[in-house]
Amino acid sequence: MKTVLLSLSTLLAGAVVAAPVTAQGPTDPQIAAIVVAANQVDIDAGHLAVRQGRDAQVKAFARQMITDHSAVNAAAVKLVTKLHVTPEANATSKQLTDGGVANRKKLTPLHGAAFDKAYIDNEVAYHQAVLDAIDKTLIPNAKNAELKALLEQTRPAIAAHLDHAKQIQASLKG
Repeated sequence: MKTVLLSLSTLLAGAVVAAPVTAQGPTDPQIAAIVVAANQVDIDAGHLAVRQGRDAQVKAFARQMITDHSAVNAAAVKLVTKLHVTPEANATSKQLTDGGVANRKKLTPLHGAAFDKAYIDNEVAYHQAVLDAIDKTLIPNAKNAELKALLEQTRPAIAAHLDHAKQIQASLKG
C-alpha cells in the first residue's frame, strides 16, 4: 500500500507541480479540469471509505470529503459556466483520474483497520500533494481572477483536511 500512496503523491506532485501541462503551465480550462478531477478522486475514495471503513472517525472524515469536495466541484462548474469556459481534459487531469481508479482498486480488497489506515495514509499524501499543486502550479498559473479566487478560497479547506487526516492518522497508530 505504501507504493500506492507514494505513486499517487508522486503523480500529483510530479504531474501538476514539476511537469506542468505545458511549458508555460496549465491554462485556465486545463486548471478547471484538474480541479474537477482532483476533487472527484477524493469524492470517489470517500464513498469507498464510507462503505468499507470501520473506524467512526475515518467514516466521518470520508463523509466530510464527499461533502466538501462536491461543494468545490459545484462551485467550479458554476464558475466555468458563468465564464463560458469548457474544462479542457489534459494529461494531468487524466493522470489524476487514472490514479484515483488505481487507488480504489488497491483499497477495495482491504477491510477494517487495514482499510482505515491505508485510506487515511492516502488522504494525508493526497491532500499534501494537492496543497503543493495549488500553491506551486494552479494559483500561479490561473489567469482569470475569479478562478484564482476560487483556488485561494479552497486552499484553507484543503489545509484543514490535511491537518484533520494527520490527526486521524496519529490516532490510528495509537
